[in-house]
Amino acid sequence: MAQPLKEMINLRSVSVLADGLAAAWGRFPRDRFVEQALAGLDGLELKARVTHVAAALHDALPLPYPEAAELVRECVRSGPRLDMWSGWPATEHTAGRGLDHLHDAMDTLAVLTPHATGEFAVRPYLERYRDDALKIMYGWAESPDEHLRRLASEGSRPRLPWAGRVGWLMTPGPTLPLLDRLRDDPSEYVRRSVANHVNDLAKDHPEAAIRLLARWRSDGGSHVEKVLRHAVRGLLRSGHPEALTLVGATPGSGAVEGLVLEADTVPVGGKLGFTVTVTAGAAGPVLLKYAVRRTGSRRVFHLGQREAAGPGDTFTVRKSHSFRPVTTRDEPPGARELDVIVNGRVAATIPFTLVAATDSLS
Repeated sequence: MAQPLKEMINLRSVSVLADGLAAAWGRFPRDRFVEQALAGLDGLELKARVTHVAAALHDALPLPYPEAAELVRECVRSGPRLDMWSGWPATEHTAGRGLDHLHDAMDTLAVLTPHATGEFAVRPYLERYRDDALKIMYGWAESPDEHLRRLASEGSRPRLPWAGRVGWLMTPGPTLPLLDRLRDDPSEYVRRSVANHVNDLAKDHPEAAIRLLARWRSDGGSHVEKVLRHAVRGLLRSGHPEALTLVGATPGSGAVEGLVLEADTVPVGGKLGFTVTVTAGAAGPVLLKYAVRRTGSRRVFHLGQREAAGPGDTFTVRKSHSFRPVTTRDEPPGARELDVIVNGRVAATIPFTLVAATDSLS
């Protein structure tokens, strides 16, 4: 079993950060910092662990923030190499303690982010300093360092996971110059962030996202089609007609000729196997999704994509959907329906029942 992520904030990660700060500042109370950072750590989840270590770091650096920030930067430049787990508390320290010192804090995040991304820590600065912080990020978009270019896109995402919302980022416009600069970046790491940024934008402003992507296609570029595909994935999942047209599919075309379940009852923890035969209604991409529905819940999944030479082309796809329990989702036994979605339209539906694992053995 994989190690829980929270356990990556541990004695090793704290010690790496402590050694770097001790190398940067001879008076740094290394052992006291390590002891305070580890005290009570076992009972905390991941983000709470990061915040706890950051608080210990603040206590161990009782200096005016600009001086503390310079020590953190020197730790990165001359100490042991930080990684995500040893460096994350340092970015959290920057987020919490540098708010009255925009340039010192942003300079520190720029130094930290190649080792531990500052995408979460930059959000308070975007909230408080909007135009000034964004101007600094425009500069990051021109950096030769791919990590810093990515931070410009990732840190300003409207719906960055695990991060606090910044209200003005939810409106399309201010970050578009960043995206325009980075849309055809030579680094896939950066381009993927740009696509995720546009996918976020599309959740609240689909028309703006479609216009932006259509303009990028018109402008051209070495990577535009791959970025477009990844950026439009949420709209394709919802069957947005303009998004389907953008990728060359004919909205609503195609039919399901057959949909067969391997069994009409599935135990919790088991798998629903099904086979679907689809006939294309037009030449071009045939985008296949499926949805699992119950009262109050509908989740959509990717089933496949085929390229039809013309109407009447037929494709058969087999899929196995897992009902393995996960901590983030409850799957109570009961009636379900399976929808097959062809180019944004529900083309077939079939019922089945999810049963308790013990019931399936009786």
